[in-house]
Amino acid sequence: MTLDLRHFRCFAAVAEELHFHRAAKRLGVAQPALSRTIKNLETELGITLLNRTNRRVELSEAGNSFLKGCIDILGRTDRIIEDARRIHQGNIGTLRIGYTDNAMNGRLPRLLKDFQSEEPDVALLLTRSVTSEQLAQLLDGTIDVGLATGVVTQSELASLRVQSERYVCLVYDGHPLASRKSVKIEELSDEPMVQGSKQHWQHFYSFVTPLFRNAGFEPKVVQEGPTTSDIQKLVACGIGIAVLTETVADGLPAGLIVIPIENAQDKLDTIAVWNTGISSIAKEKFLNFLRKTV
Repeated sequence: MTLDLRHFRCFAAVAEELHFHRAAKRLGVAQPALSRTIKNLETELGITLLNRTNRRVELSEAGNSFLKGCIDILGRTDRIIEDARRIHQGNIGTLRIGYTDNAMNGRLPRLLKDFQSEEPDVALLLTRSVTSEQLAQLLDGTIDVGLATGVVTQSELASLRVQSERYVCLVYDGHPLASRKSVKIEELSDEPMVQGSKQHWQHFYSFVTPLFRNAGFEPKVVQEGPTTSDIQKLVACGIGIAVLTETVADGLPAGLIVIPIENAQDKLDTIAVWNTGISSIAKEKFLNFLRKTV
């Protein structure tokens, strides 16, 4: 038996529904035919993908792995078809961009607007995600370009610096530091701090934490937030202060004050990063645009 996309779609439907009747209805096929397809697939592979009882269907360990591969293949197929249709309609294709909060707070909106003016036939699809997620998505082809934090070391990836920011202290109106023109990092040692959540901000804090340690202290984290907006709101509530980068001042909500940190000489880079092994016309046009613009 030669595997084709039909087998992947059938298995993915059953694995996601964990119910043959619902999967058959979703696919618009007869349930007995779907059951035969899955059974033939297992026989051909020599693998038990689904553990069946009279009452339930469960994924085996091998089935769980096979499902991830099916989702990846089907996703890639959909993207190939989408790009082909766009090119047929006279468009260059779709450019899938991942971005961090830092990128969107900085130069990215203007860059994208200017790029769209220059290349109106490229459709942009933007997704917010943290740096670690973007790097994985670049390797598996889910996105074409990432706007990420810091540096990358994977040999398959190349990068270009888009912006470089200084660190600042974010405080609420009425805080003892609010009237200051600048602060030193060591003055923050006893301050309760709001930080990004460890799950989403580990890459950012791999660059920020040395600032604190070089000043001889660990930050006193009292609350975490998943996004820059959440951190701003928590600071505005008076829960604590935050150390972020200078583009946080763009569109800052009322009641918050940004103070430069005078002895934090290091800067945080936002980079455009891409997989050198995957090419497309849309991606090359965007990278050429960045090279001449930034």
